[in-house]
Amino acid sequence: MPTVRDESKDKINREVADIILDKKEPPVARFRLLSKGMEPYHRLYLTDVECDITGDKGCLACGNCIDSCPVLRKDPSRFEKTEQRTSFALEACVGEDCEQCYSCVLACPQVDTAYKDYIVDEVIPETIQPAPRITALDNYFMAIIALILGLVIGVFIAR
Repeated sequence: MPTVRDESKDKINREVADIILDKKEPPVARFRLLSKGMEPYHRLYLTDVECDITGDKGCLACGNCIDSCPVLRKDPSRFEKTEQRTSFALEACVGEDCEQCYSCVLACPQVDTAYKDYIVDEVIPETIQPAPRITALDNYFMAIIALILGLVIGVFIAR
């Protein structure tokens, strides 16, 4: 039986998401446009009472995507290109140097949770594969640790 999380992931456009994720540039702006936009329970303080921004897909300029980007953390001089804190500024500062970690998408408050779940559950595990040599060494070291632990326990029981 599918869980609520699985059902929400079925409602996303995986083909388009995969095309966006395959490009070597920050995908946050495109995912924001694929999403539903601002939810009705937004907590922005708006002075105009009649102003309803529900469904608005424009960038809030919150800077979460910029703060989460490892490329910008490694090279802060890239910030000199612009003072803006938008997803478009992220694209201008990072460009094709994107590491495809997708932290910008996960940090954006306007990207639908279904897309974030898809990235975390299905895309990231495929891109980060354990090295076969490390896996073999893990088994080797675990066998040695089990042997030593068995000897220590055997010594205490034999007394």
